[in-house]
Amino acid sequence: MATIAIIGTGYVGLTTGACFAHLGHEVICADIDERKIARLNAGEIPIVEKGLDRLVDEGIRSGQLRFVVGAAEASKNAEFHYLCVPTPQGEDGAADLSYLEAAAAEIAPVLPTNSIVVNKSTVPVGSTRVVGRVLNRPDVTVVSNPEFLREGTAVQDFLHPDRVVIGSRDTEASIRVAGLYARIAAPIMVTDPVSAETIKYASNAFLAAKLSFVNAIATLCEAVGADVNDVVLGMGYDSRIGREFLRPGPGWGGSCFPKDTRALANIAKEAGYDFSFLDQVLKVNDDQFDRTAQKVLDAIDPTVAASTHVAFLGLTFKAGTDDLRESPSIEVLRRVLAAGVKVKAYDPAVMADDGRLARTYPDLDVELTSDPYAAAEGASVLAIMTEWDEFVELDFDKMAEIMARRSIVDARNLLEPTIPRRRGFVYRGVGR
Repeated sequence: MATIAIIGTGYVGLTTGACFAHLGHEVICADIDERKIARLNAGEIPIVEKGLDRLVDEGIRSGQLRFVVGAAEASKNAEFHYLCVPTPQGEDGAADLSYLEAAAAEIAPVLPTNSIVVNKSTVPVGSTRVVGRVLNRPDVTVVSNPEFLREGTAVQDFLHPDRVVIGSRDTEASIRVAGLYARIAAPIMVTDPVSAETIKYASNAFLAAKLSFVNAIATLCEAVGADVNDVVLGMGYDSRIGREFLRPGPGWGGSCFPKDTRALANIAKEAGYDFSFLDQVLKVNDDQFDRTAQKVLDAIDPTVAASTHVAFLGLTFKAGTDDLRESPSIEVLRRVLAAGVKVKAYDPAVMADDGRLARTYPDLDVELTSDPYAAAEGASVLAIMTEWDEFVELDFDKMAEIMARRSIVDARNLLEPTIPRRRGFVYRGVGR
């Protein structure tokens, strides 16, 4: 088993570290936030991710997983060094590599001879060369090993991946990195670093395109009177298309798809190719935010609009996570608030007393409630924005009693429409 340093304990780093420890490796995770490291050593997980708390606890108890302050402290005795730091989008659409370069500069002086530094963060094409220049260590190899983790199922995705991609022109380094995954049954693809980096961006951009396409089809279904659920079911039977990511919604978001799609368009532009297709993928998504917000606004009875509010159920960008970054719900919420409508919101992963929503989006004037019924009481519209399971189990008899008007906008097609309709609700879904 190997000794692995994980630089950065964000979403990718923490999941990667915990899973590698579960596979039997000795893992040291590093971060600059002393308070965060203290919490992690105490077994406190700062994110919502199914199964991650169990793996972290398992790793700490077994001694396979430790958390330290400072990248150099983690790397000084490790064989592999995974860079899992943020690569936020800059104003020009390009990924900001300052965190990556800073991490590489910090560990460069302490790296043991014949170490392997691995780019795990989503990085632009050519970033292995950037890290190599910063390290300036001819005895150290830089390898690309992109992550393909979905929030909410990240542990499952790491331990049971569709593929493991390794980018390196050094055969020995590729074999050594592949060996870290020896206990995982998945295809291992070895390619050059540039191709590995492109695979990551291309995968996310393609999935974003698929989501934009199905949302455009949903709009067409509404126009012609078709049922999008039947349409995508029929499409999904075709093995060339598949069923995954053919579910319409309020638009797509999260920490990866928007950033990576824009970044790929920027990479193409810098390479001299006008990837206008991606511009349309992004435009269709922005249009979907507008259409969803308009559905909510159209559902409000103008005679009571001034004395009531809209109840938003769900704020995170998807169920199973507490991530609010680039959330479609937030995009729709912002548009509804801009129309002068009052909003009360509930999300099981966003607590009213922790102040996280206000810190992330200080411009949003929204009241958070402790349960969906508190949000719905006196509301004229119930807007289901995130596909949390608990929303399927809502008591619509109770909702009918406490709401000012029986109206639902189901932006996720989460409900069986006949259930609220039997209670007198006007139901509006997506593409149906």
